[in-house]
Amino acid sequence: MRRLTILAGSVLVAGTMLLVLGAGVFCHLSLQGHPRLSTAPANVATVAIRAPDGANLSAWWARPSSPGPNCVVVLHGIADSRASAFGFAPMFLNQGYSVLVPDSRAHGASGGEFVTYGLIEKYDVLAWAEWMKRAGCGRLYALGESLGASILIQSAGVRPVFSAIAAECPYADLRDVAEYRVRTLGHVPGVVARVIVGASMLYADWMDGLNLSDVSPVESIAHASTPILLIHGLRDYLTPVCNSERLAHANPRASLWLVPHAGHTSASSAEPMEFRKRVLEWFAQH
Repeated sequence: MRRLTILAGSVLVAGTMLLVLGAGVFCHLSLQGHPRLSTAPANVATVAIRAPDGANLSAWWARPSSPGPNCVVVLHGIADSRASAFGFAPMFLNQGYSVLVPDSRAHGASGGEFVTYGLIEKYDVLAWAEWMKRAGCGRLYALGESLGASILIQSAGVRPVFSAIAAECPYADLRDVAEYRVRTLGHVPGVVARVIVGASMLYADWMDGLNLSDVSPVESIAHASTPILLIHGLRDYLTPVCNSERLAHANPRASLWLVPHAGHTSASSAEPMEFRKRVLEWFAQH
């Protein structure tokens, strides 16, 4: 019995150490940056600001031939960059919008030590909004993809700087979507996924001072006054459609467009004309 007790204790200690190690690795991989250099398209300026925490942030700034008062910021998703998000620029430029396409912090050419899933990025968005106003913008709008969509929703919960937001495939709560991805992509039981994600968040708070438990777009949208158009593909298996449904339920003023044949952030390719129509009309209405 004594040997069994010692063995059980040893297994428990070893398991705990492995769990802590695994949580640390998972946390490190989740927070690491995605630097990437990209060349600005012709007739597009590269601009920069300093974030409230001192990080240097970079963006592309495009102006139409006859600039009006309307401006839009386009935010990319995780592990992506402004080079991809700039693909949305023509549909706005053709309507007279000036377009700002930033590299999110710890992505592309922007600084910042960690990807924080909106915890800090929401303040970066507000800083860019102030820059756009100084650049002569009268009315500000925003389109976000995946992580970019979730960041925009969180920024709206801090301060309503945008006349309207279009958010494609956002997650409702960081802990919930992290557990879902660990469970489905890692093929582990739900209880294990919860322990890994919970330990990772504790690790991030303890080691890096990042309270990721506060990252919850569904809490932000509940008291946001900004009109938000939620767009979600019914074939999205990375961030299931229940996330946007939960966000829409939290704010009756939000509008939800479910796209039958679209996967994650692919509404613009699955339904290009309808995507363009809905987003531009949403902005025009506000």
